[in-house]
Amino acid sequence: MTERRDFLKGSLAAASILALGSVSSAGATTAPFTNIVYTADNPGKWAKKVGSHLPSITVEGDKVTVFTKHGMAEKHYIVRHTLVLEDGTVAGAKVFSPADKEARSTFDLPAGYKGKIFATSFCNLHDFWLNETSV
Repeated sequence: MTERRDFLKGSLAAASILALGSVSSAGATTAPFTNIVYTADNPGKWAKKVGSHLPSITVEGDKVTVFTKHGMAEKHYIVRHTLVLEDGTVAGAKVFSPADKEARSTFDLPAGYKGKIFATSFCNLHDFWLNETSV
């Protein structure tokens, strides 16, 4: 369990760096994050998994809902969602278990927040996925 926590912490750090890098440098979303963080544009070896692993982001007022259209079974499930603000601040995270019916989480944005938000979805078999939108 400690190894999983360390991996998740490292993945979150990578996503934050990627998020910050994509704001300041057009090349930051490629190497060295290729095949570490997967996106719709860079699904790597998981090209057929985009529809069931890329988190969707819905914003209504100051509420953000992250949903990953993915089954939840003991051997294959979404482990965690994380919402990261443009400056790398973690706005929230939710850990799932195989017993959860779906991978859906809701987070509050800071009052009056405007800018990019990044949602991550970590699958126990198909790695770490990132999506973004602007508020």
